[in-house]
Amino acid sequence: MITGLSPELMSVLMLAFLIIMIMFGHPIAFVFGGLGLIFGLLARGPKVFYMFTSQAMGTMDSYLLVAITMFILMADLLVKSGIADDLFESLRYLMGPLRGGVAMAVIIVCTVLAACTGIVGAAVVSMGLAALPVMIRYGYEKGLAAGTICAGGTLGILIPPSIMMVALADLTALSAGKLLIGGVFPGLVLSGLYITYIALRCGLRPELGPPLSLEERAAVPVRKRLKRAVQSMLAPAVLILIVLGIIFTGVATATEASGVGAFLAFVMTLIYRRFTWGLLREAVQSTAKTVAMVMFIIVATNCYTAVFLDIGGGKIIMEFMLGLGLGKWGAFFFMMLVIFILGMPIEWVGIIYLVMPIFLPIAIKFGIDPLWFTLCVAVNLQNAFLSPPAGASMFYLLGISKGTLTTGDVFRGVIPFLILQLVGLGVCIAFPSMVLYLPNLIK
Repeated sequence: MITGLSPELMSVLMLAFLIIMIMFGHPIAFVFGGLGLIFGLLARGPKVFYMFTSQAMGTMDSYLLVAITMFILMADLLVKSGIADDLFESLRYLMGPLRGGVAMAVIIVCTVLAACTGIVGAAVVSMGLAALPVMIRYGYEKGLAAGTICAGGTLGILIPPSIMMVALADLTALSAGKLLIGGVFPGLVLSGLYITYIALRCGLRPELGPPLSLEERAAVPVRKRLKRAVQSMLAPAVLILIVLGIIFTGVATATEASGVGAFLAFVMTLIYRRFTWGLLREAVQSTAKTVAMVMFIIVATNCYTAVFLDIGGGKIIMEFMLGLGLGKWGAFFFMMLVIFILGMPIEWVGIIYLVMPIFLPIAIKFGIDPLWFTLCVAVNLQNAFLSPPAGASMFYLLGISKGTLTTGDVFRGVIPFLILQLVGLGVCIAFPSMVLYLPNLIK
């Protein structure tokens, strides 16, 4: 240690400055990278640059992270080709006669879209552009409309193919296939909770989510609605079955499956006659920007975490938690609480690369199944997209609402769904065997 500061004080200062800088709205990659560099120089001097080089090379040399690029490309092709919009339109007419039917259609489409894309921003923006004007036109309460779109969009980070699960697999050295498949049960639980809540609330107060008018229902016969729904579901269903099927059966790794998914998404744009060179250019450019952002954050957070662990921060936190005498479950809920709180100002990428190298060894030391613990962390991180003040989903929706929604509308709308996410986390904690059922089928 070059400075006279103790490892304990250095660790506290690193965490304190991290929270303060992010709360002030500075870009997360520069905060992690900058603090890692400053404290690395204080702790190790110029030698820290060798550490940073090693972290950057290790990240870029990860074969598993190629899956992030392919899954993002797959998402961009599906969203920009309008296949997701077609699915929403067909389900809107199919479920429109129900109270809250359009909102429930949004959740179903987001669930399907999550299983085709794995990206929150793509789902929120796509559904915001397609569904928000429709819901407002039908007289939906603005908070309910906003909360439905934001919550439905967050499913993309949990239900496979999830780029967060791929990143967690790379970070924890757990099976990417098991983590991806492990997101199915929690994702479906959350989707079911959202739909149940909408049905109950709109059933009790129909004015919050009125059904389609008789005129609109009469304009599209039931047989035609069913036919359109089947046609629009066919392509996403095939994509989901193939991508998840080859992972589940062990035919291909997650990285290979991501390449298959991207290729199938491209083929679908041809089959649906949506392909243009402009669409391909936009999808590739969008993918490049997103991947660059994600990788920049991963490298920066890796550097920060490497310095934090090097000065003994991880050991200090472990000794602190063991010294509290919380026991297995006390430590588990304490870690879940820390992750929930961190989700308010920090994005998921920063959180997992900050806490998992510290919390996972603690969980293992207490005898907690590492796969189940990691999946619980993933469910908990759903809250990071809805928790004020920095919930990304809320600001995605505000950005494309064009003044239709206020910040108050969105914040008020997401609170019930935030509570439902915690209920979903509780289900996963209470029934670990259900969470691990599908992953345990993979050899």
